[in-house]
Amino acid sequence: MDVDAFVLAHRATWDRLDWLVKKRRRLTGAEVDELVELYQRVSTHLSMLRSASSDSALVGGLSSLVARARAAVTGAHAPLWREFTRFWRVSFPVVAYRARWWWLATAAAFVAVTVVIAVWVAANPEVQATIGTPTQIGELVNHDFGSYYSEDPSPSFFLHVFVNNVKVALTWIGCAILLGLPVPFMLFSNAANTGVIAGLMFPAGKGGFMLSMLTPHGLLELTAVFLAAAAGMRLGWTAISPGDRPRGQALAEQTRAVIAVAAGLVVMLLVAGSIEAFVTPARWPTVLRIGIGVLAEAAFLGYIGYFGRKAVAAGETGDLEDAPDLVPTR
Repeated sequence: MDVDAFVLAHRATWDRLDWLVKKRRRLTGAEVDELVELYQRVSTHLSMLRSASSDSALVGGLSSLVARARAAVTGAHAPLWREFTRFWRVSFPVVAYRARWWWLATAAAFVAVTVVIAVWVAANPEVQATIGTPTQIGELVNHDFGSYYSEDPSPSFFLHVFVNNVKVALTWIGCAILLGLPVPFMLFSNAANTGVIAGLMFPAGKGGFMLSMLTPHGLLELTAVFLAAAAGMRLGWTAISPGDRPRGQALAEQTRAVIAVAAGLVVMLLVAGSIEAFVTPARWPTVLRIGIGVLAEAAFLGYIGYFGRKAVAAGETGDLEDAPDLVPTR
């Protein structure tokens, strides 16, 4: 079967069904009959595409339409708890998993820039001299860096860190409005700042201390930041290259998927902020503090890997319009 020709031939029918579903509370008798007929017809289309096409986005989008049409026809309703469960089992992990190469590439670029700048600063005393006087650098290395995590009470520090991180993550997602163009510059700025601090700490013999303070919360926190940046850039790229779908449809689907990322990031940053406020400054063995951070990161990656891969295999897209209590008609 020529999938492109099939899509072109039936796109108008799918659009009509989508319109009827959205208007389901104000349909006339004739339109209700049409809704039922189109639901049955599009269900057949979905079955044919499942066997002939490997385009998961196309199949997932049509699955969503059929599921919503079935809900309109049968009057099915998803309990709130099932919507909540589905979000954490499907919507968030599948979006994160589908964007994995974006945020892994972002992470690799961030680390590379940080290391290059750290080595450059550490190897050039003249560069260090432009950053600050020996007294200022000594104050940063020996006092300011460590006291940042302990000078305020843990609860107030947690609130400050959490609010700031959420603002940063949502700002980066919002950069999709500008096609994601500001994101690389923002990432470079953050990587440069981290590299400069590392370039000052390591020559002073404080590199191990720096890593012991950053690792517990930094692994999960930076992963959330990379995921936010990737979501913003990916949405922007969708505007440039929507694939074989209409640009408006592709953007709408990707935007709803990004909403899922934003909601999931809030919880990620809540956990990371808790670790930063209560674990990072704790007078516990370094191995224990770092172990907690590594465990949190491993749990997140395992969660995304397991549920994300499973959802992709089921043809899920993360579109928030998927009916959570329905299985697409085969």
